[in-house]
Amino acid sequence: MSVADALLMASTAGEALDEAIMRLKAPGKGIGDVGSALEELDARLNGLGEVLAPLLRLPGITDILVNSTRVWVDCGQGVEPIDDGFSSEEEVRALAITMAAICGKRLDDAVPIVDGILPMGVRVHAVIPPLSGEGTIISLRIPARGGLTLEQMRKGASIDDTTQQILSRMLEVRCNVLISGATGSGKTTLLSALLSSISVNERLICIEEISELHPAHPHVVHLQARQANTQGRGEVSLSELVRAAMRMRPDRIILGECRGGEVRDIMSALNTGHRGSFATIHANTPAEVPARLSALGALAGMSAEATHVQARAAFDLVVHMERSVGSYGNTGRRVAQIGVFGLERGELTCSCAYRIDRRGRGSTGPAWEELRRVLSRDS
Repeated sequence: MSVADALLMASTAGEALDEAIMRLKAPGKGIGDVGSALEELDARLNGLGEVLAPLLRLPGITDILVNSTRVWVDCGQGVEPIDDGFSSEEEVRALAITMAAICGKRLDDAVPIVDGILPMGVRVHAVIPPLSGEGTIISLRIPARGGLTLEQMRKGASIDDTTQQILSRMLEVRCNVLISGATGSGKTTLLSALLSSISVNERLICIEEISELHPAHPHVVHLQARQANTQGRGEVSLSELVRAAMRMRPDRIILGECRGGEVRDIMSALNTGHRGSFATIHANTPAEVPARLSALGALAGMSAEATHVQARAAFDLVVHMERSVGSYGNTGRRVAQIGVFGLERGELTCSCAYRIDRRGRGSTGPAWEELRRVLSRDS
């Protein structure tokens, strides 16, 4: 961060503090108002600015999306515009650059895309012109406050009673699980809830590109990948971190997202005694997970046959998340299906064992008996 940027941030922070103090001195302010004002002040000082910081108070907020001067939010009912946006594209670009600086990253003509985490845990992704066309694009992912438990997810209709029982038993017998779904479907939320349910006597090693998992668990070790610097040096890949985690006496290894050659390393780790571990993967349906694993295995130099055999031995189940909007009046992120891996004529398969439709009705699938067999084994 340059001296000019630092001075600008200090000036902005001073103005925000003065404004917050004036608001708190206004007649009729109570303890709730003090907490709200301090929370907004914290958001502004951590890079969100006066336009975006108040949006954190919206109930159920998960995403804030800025398309040049226009601002959209997702509070669980799909993307909706807000009335108040930015006055100019220059203001948005300056905010994006400030956010990047707070994350310790550059955002300029030489580096027009940035991905990072603000101090308050908000994930920021920004793109500036000419890559973004007509204006600066900022995408903010807001973490759930305090995270969710499995019981809270059940009460919120993200899982049903049967799914909660399956997930709890899955933890007990130490299944190795892939959580699949599209971007924004709730994979990280579910994974955090699962990790929060694990015994406090276990040591969890979380490996991510950018640290987003914050389970309510007393013994979590976070390992974060590092990109190469401008000289092309200093990179630490997810593959290296998986190998490092195996030497750190883990009870469970968690790979935040399986998206490249690290698939070989995580499957190797899970095939050498690290039961009860997790990874997430992008896929549209559980049935498409085997093809996705094959593609990732190819990136790691593995043959399709080797990938299928390794994956079948490494993973037991797939828990698939979906994000539904407006279907039968039911909106939000939910577990849509639980699948079981198998091998048919040397080909990896994932068959449905249990599914929940968009009305929240659960039903068993062709792999139900296989799921029962998996869940009945000794831990």
